[in-house]
Amino acid sequence: MNFKNIKKILVPTDGSDYSVRAAEYGIGIAKMLSAEILVLYVIDEVVINQISKTTERDGLEQELKEAGQRYVNYVLGLAEKGGVKSSSLLARGIPYEQIVHLARDLSFDLIVMGSYGRRGTERVLVGSVTQRVIEYAPCPVLVLK
Repeated sequence: MNFKNIKKILVPTDGSDYSVRAAEYGIGIAKMLSAEILVLYVIDEVVINQISKTTERDGLEQELKEAGQRYVNYVLGLAEKGGVKSSSLLARGIPYEQIVHLARDLSFDLIVMGSYGRRGTERVLVGSVTQRVIEYAPCPVLVLK
């Protein structure tokens, strides 16, 4: 892999410590390579469907959207401080599918993400988002603890 060819980096975040550390690392890479980043937050449909059985669906979805925007804004602020060109996107769906589709559709050169997210030990039951991204991604995936 020729690192000089990396111009577009996808940085998914879920607000977890792991994703913030990965974002910081991704921003550092982008700065070194004069690349740009896209910060992505996916409103998880699985979470909405599970929790909405006991809670109002619209209110829950709005709450997740607002939280996602806060997480994205935090990473955008880090990128701005680092002098890295950045943009953001909030998507809705199954996180690994959205990450993989976006990476493919927009021709990203690299995905930088944390090894675990907010789901924590639940990943054993539903499968790790990171593991699935690694399996299906159309580009290299850098995973950070």
